[in-house]
Amino acid sequence: MPSESNAGRPAERPRGEVGLRKLLEANRTFDADTTALPTQPISTVTRDRWSPAPPPGAQPPIRPDNQQLVKRVGIAVGAVVAFGAAAYLADLAFSAGEVPRGVVVAGVDVGGMDEAEADALLRSELGPKAEQPLPVRIGDVQASMVPAAAGLAVDWDRTWDAVGDQPINPVSRLVSLFGTRDVRAVSTVDDVALEQQLDTFRGYDNPTVEGTVRFDNGVPVAVAPVPGRILDADTARTTITERWAESTELDLPVVAAPVAVDEEAVQAALRDIATPAIAAPITLAGKDTRVTLTPGQISEVLGFVPDGNGGLTPAIDNEAVIALLAPQLTASEIEPKDATFTIGTGTPTVVPAVVGEKVDWAKTLEKLPALLTLAGERATEVAYERIEPKLTTEAAEGLGITEAIGEFTTSGFNGPSGVNIRTVAAKVDGAVVKPGDTFSLNGFTGPRTAAEGYVESGIIDKGRPSTAVGGGISQFATTLYNAAYFAGMEDAGHTEHSYYISRYPAAREATVFDGAIDLAFRNTSETGVYIQAVATGSDITVRLWGTKTVDVESITGEKSKPTEPTELTLPKGDDCIASEGAPGFTISDTRVITDHETGAQISRHTRTVKYDPIPVVKCE
Repeated sequence: MPSESNAGRPAERPRGEVGLRKLLEANRTFDADTTALPTQPISTVTRDRWSPAPPPGAQPPIRPDNQQLVKRVGIAVGAVVAFGAAAYLADLAFSAGEVPRGVVVAGVDVGGMDEAEADALLRSELGPKAEQPLPVRIGDVQASMVPAAAGLAVDWDRTWDAVGDQPINPVSRLVSLFGTRDVRAVSTVDDVALEQQLDTFRGYDNPTVEGTVRFDNGVPVAVAPVPGRILDADTARTTITERWAESTELDLPVVAAPVAVDEEAVQAALRDIATPAIAAPITLAGKDTRVTLTPGQISEVLGFVPDGNGGLTPAIDNEAVIALLAPQLTASEIEPKDATFTIGTGTPTVVPAVVGEKVDWAKTLEKLPALLTLAGERATEVAYERIEPKLTTEAAEGLGITEAIGEFTTSGFNGPSGVNIRTVAAKVDGAVVKPGDTFSLNGFTGPRTAAEGYVESGIIDKGRPSTAVGGGISQFATTLYNAAYFAGMEDAGHTEHSYYISRYPAAREATVFDGAIDLAFRNTSETGVYIQAVATGSDITVRLWGTKTVDVESITGEKSKPTEPTELTLPKGDDCIASEGAPGFTISDTRVITDHETGAQISRHTRTVKYDPIPVVKCE
């Protein structure tokens, strides 16, 4: 049949509900007359029919009053859940843009605050702390530091990353109502500045006093070991970077600095080594001489160092021993001497070399430690070593130095300049340049100072006459340069004067200056070269000896491109030396080298030199 609409009328009750009502009514009837009850137990009523009783152990049917209780509980739980969900969503909505509840950053409570307000608060509270002195305790020492000076500042972005956002987990939000969460400020660190600050704190370390034995006025005294304490730098670095912003005082960790020598070892060294060491002198026997270390001297040179195993070992100051004994043994030594030459009747003669014999201090002093604890007489032999000369007699004889191969003479000096020229000539006289070697005037003489016998004399400084210790040496340099020039030596570096000096050959002269301007030539021949330098009161001659293989000709060009001097007026005084001045010019020199036997040209080289004008200096 077609269905009918229910509109306008109550809805039909479920058939189950009607059956249940009938069952309840039947129960009330049966209670009035129990004899009318059926003999089979009644368990449930479905569609007005009796159902068999449930088997043993089955769940009893829900009574209508219990069913109502369950329904009410369900409704209550649902209401609670609905309320909690609504409260959670409301809390989540209202707390948007706020710092999570309970957050404390470096001691500043910002939980639940608006994020912008919290950021401003943190910056106002923590920012200034970087510029303020922060007390620091290191063991029992009170110090301080300024965080900014130590390279520290708050890294705001990373600090807020550590704070985090509002938690989504309901449990976390509930817990935040009843507790706090501490967040440390994250720091930016300048490692260099922080390491400098740690170095300052290391200055408060209490270093360990190592046990040892020392001598007081020659008497051995035991020094007891005392452990120290030092800054634990690695942990201190972490403590500073993590806690400076939240702390009112930093307590930096220290660690014990253990001793390397124990008390028992100190007493053993005192008893077994130090006391016997000064009981008697030590004698060293050299060639035709005997020298002695007295007990007092032994106490001056003897010390003790840790042996790495908790004990002490003797340490002798060898340099101090040498200083005490060397002057006494000098007479027993022979200085080595290189072979050289003497010019007799115009022919070089070899002066034999001398083999040296010097004290071998390493071998001599290695015997001392054993003597320190030796009972009775304590003596040892001095060891010597053979020192070969740099140029032996045989090597000198094989150099082929037989005749003069180049020489030159200059004159016109006197007074202080003469002193310096004769001093440097004496130093260079006798020098030998082996085949292929380079002779350097500065390298051979070393510094030319007053300690070497040089005096103050005239020089040209920046175009003006002046004075300096060693002045006048350029005349010797020019003389040596020309002797090497005519001997056919290879120019290994020289510099002309800036201003022409009339007593020197133009474009064929040289100047020198300690450590800056040198004169050097290379011996390209197959034989050696012997330098002879002879100075008188007014002239200097330098002669090179060897085996003559070439002839040298010098061709001097004409002066050109003249330049006029300028005029300088200076205040009268020691710093002003009057000069008449001289014009400048350009000139060249050509060296032609030919074979000594055949006359064939070997080389031809032209050098052009520009001389500046010498200023006219007036002292007024």
